[in-house]
Amino acid sequence: MAACRAGDTLVVTKLDRVARSLSDARDIAEELMAKGVVLSFGGNSHDPTGPVGRLLFSVLGMVAEFEADLIRMRTLEGMDVARAKGRLKGKKPKLSKTQRKHLLTLHDAGERAQAELAELFRTTVYRELQRQHHLKTDAVPTWNAR
Repeated sequence: MAACRAGDTLVVTKLDRVARSLSDARDIAEELMAKGVVLSFGGNSHDPTGPVGRLLFSVLGMVAEFEADLIRMRTLEGMDVARAKGRLKGKKPKLSKTQRKHLLTLHDAGERAQAELAELFRTTVYRELQRQHHLKTDAVPTWNAR
């Protein structure tokens, strides 16, 4: 949109590729209209100046928003089903069990700063330390920031 100038036509395949919601789409259409840019989606040019053009734009925007909401809902339902079946477990730890044990030993000894540990293990140590802390207690972790 930043590259559009007066007299240009912005071509998109579907309205939901331009905006995430109807209000976003309206704001974008108004911005384009103020610049003198024509919006073309689905192979048709959009003329937002007349009542029919505004109606069509609103209807298509509502349908696109509805479709996006359905996709979001189905995705969340699928994730819930996968989680219930034990198939959605999150990201696998980067460190092996041996590396994790060594990391925790070094951290608990308090002889090395977290930056040094991160450099040694080539990964962010915060996640591992937080995971271990939550296994020990349900308290909020405190970090040895040396």
